[in-house]
Amino acid sequence: MKSVNTILLIDDDETTNYLNHRLLSRMEVAPDIRVVTDGDEALNYLKKAFAGEAEYARPDLIFVDIKMSGMDGFEFLEEYQKIPAEQKENIVMLMLTSSASFYDLEKLKQFPDVRKHYSKPLAEADVREIMVTYF
Repeated sequence: MKSVNTILLIDDDETTNYLNHRLLSRMEVAPDIRVVTDGDEALNYLKKAFAGEAEYARPDLIFVDIKMSGMDGFEFLEEYQKIPAEQKENIVMLMLTSSASFYDLEKLKQFPDVRKHYSKPLAEADVREIMVTYF
């Protein structure tokens, strides 16, 4: 299976982060898996990564949760859309959710950066599908 360099997990749920990190590590999808716990922290991380700060690797793949305390996934996506396209080029953004409500799925259509949504936590089949489809 192919791999990427860096994955950014954006979720405020420690258990989900642990399970996703463990699965992605075990499947050797990326040697570098970063975890941030809200949208603000993710935007700060990306700002530094896009500026070329060495300790902030530019992610190839981003998983963002919809429901988070602080800045939630939709608020993050609204800000992410303001980032110039050339900075986001070749970054795959996927949404993770524990609630696949009709409202949330409809709202996701407003954000072309999001390629697809997955239920959390990730499963091996999800990861295989993601790697084959996007990488």
